Amino acid sequence: RLKELELPTLGHSDVLVKMLAAPINPADINMIQGTYALLAPLPAVAGNEGVGRVLEVGPGVAALRPGDCVIPADAGLGTWRTHAVFPEDSLLRVPADIPLLCAATLGVNPCTALRMLTDFESLAPGDSVIQNAANSGVGQAVIQIAKAIGVRTINVVRDRPDLPQLVERLQALGADHVVTEDALRKPEMKEIFKSIPQPRLALNGVGGRSTTEMLRHLHPRGTMVTYGGMAKQPVTVPVSAFIFRDVRLRGFWMTQWKKDHDKQSMASMVDALCQLVQKGQLSAPACTTQPLQDFRKALAASMQPFTSSKQILLL
Repeated sequence: RLKELELPTLGHSDVLVKMLAAPINPADINMIQGTYALLAPLPAVAGNEGVGRVLEVGPGVAALRPGDCVIPADAGLGTWRTHAVFPEDSLLRVPADIPLLCAATLGVNPCTALRMLTDFESLAPGDSVIQNAANSGVGQAVIQIAKAIGVRTINVVRDRPDLPQLVERLQALGADHVVTEDALRKPEMKEIFKSIPQPRLALNGVGGRSTTEMLRHLHPRGTMVTYGGMAKQPVTVPVSAFIFRDVRLRGFWMTQWKKDHDKQSMASMVDALCQLVQKGQLSAPACTTQPLQDFRKALAASMQPFTSSKQILLL
């Protein structure tokens, strides 16, 4: 529910922030449902991501000043609110020229995409990657970041009524190939691999049958990284894939990566992503904005099937 709260007093190292925009991500929904691996003590403000503007800083704050744009450095801050007092260490500054929706959606999906593209296989220009959930926030970021580094993408989506429009939109982002889950078993896949190499990296945000079918096209000794499970079904791997092709299955959780790395590592990654935004190589995912008072409508829309537009709360 929407509630009015009194702001705490600004402490020595605290920052008063006017929140501007915050997305609704699947992890936010799972936290509210109580099914996520990270749960905030109740009562809690929801929202793990967003962008705000600094209004005031405590006397001990060194790196931030009024007027700066900031995003959370970690999950669990509670961004679905108009104002907040945060510790300086929990925030990262982003350049003021980053578009609002880009900044609001920068800290989770693009970071996840960048880490998965760089941490598991040494990809070089001309290599390829295959991913499902290609129309998701992560999927759209993978397409754009891969394009920027010269890596080709094979993008798997579910069949849907507006498939031609979706294919066109993903291709406009830089997708090399867009196929449906059903096409993964068809001869057209052989045609794709006549012009590009088999991928050594597969990115899985779905689980279930989609994962098993995608594995068929992974290069021997390639790696599949699972970062989501939208189908709510287990990852099933044929024994032959392990024995005869020695594929590797890994998992990735951006929150754990943040726990394992210092704030400077996060800041450097965000800076690299901001540079891509400034060069026009990375844009916000398809978004629909809603005022905070319409949060119920935004939540309902974010849980609809075949959702290709991220709901953003304007604060």
